[in-house]
Amino acid sequence: MRIIGLTGGIGSGKSTVAAYFSELGATIIDADKIGHEVLETDEEVQRQLIDAFGKRILSPDGKIDRRKLAGIVFGNRESLIKLNLMTHPSIYRRMQSSIEEYKRQGKDILIIDAPLLIEAGWATRVDKIWVTIAPLEVILKRLEKNGISQEEAQARINLQTLPKERIRLADLIINTDLPLEELKIKIGELWEKLRFDTC
Repeated sequence: MRIIGLTGGIGSGKSTVAAYFSELGATIIDADKIGHEVLETDEEVQRQLIDAFGKRILSPDGKIDRRKLAGIVFGNRESLIKLNLMTHPSIYRRMQSSIEEYKRQGKDILIIDAPLLIEAGWATRVDKIWVTIAPLEVILKRLEKNGISQEEAQARINLQTLPKERIRLADLIINTDLPLEELKIKIGELWEKLRFDTC
């Protein structure tokens, strides 16, 4: 089974690209989705987070409030590192379990959609790294449409791996600064090449 690591910074179009691959029949492991599951179900991780950040990260029903947690960690590199150290081992274990299950099912191609593929040290676990990119002004406009202010967006961007570092490690770069229909066609072409092992 070939494993593609799909990564990219916030607002770079990675999720849109992953969705197009999924529509074409690709098997996707969504690391963000697994991360949400960890916050909701892993009691040991929950305990560590409450110990580290206090009860201010809890919703009224006593569960981890992702929005409150994000408000803390995306404004502080040290807090973000703490969060990642607490959650990444559990995310990785679940991801590995999914990979093994897909292998048993005989899947030929697997795409891991992981914004922190490089930061988490998972780059060596995949066969190819595909990176989505877009100009900063395009990224800021996309995030603004999602209700993220320019100031907050810039703060999040500043905490991420530099784009040039992702590009340096990339086997393939996907520029998403295209009309959606053109991007969809481009992803369809990549999927065909991937299926026939020509990229």
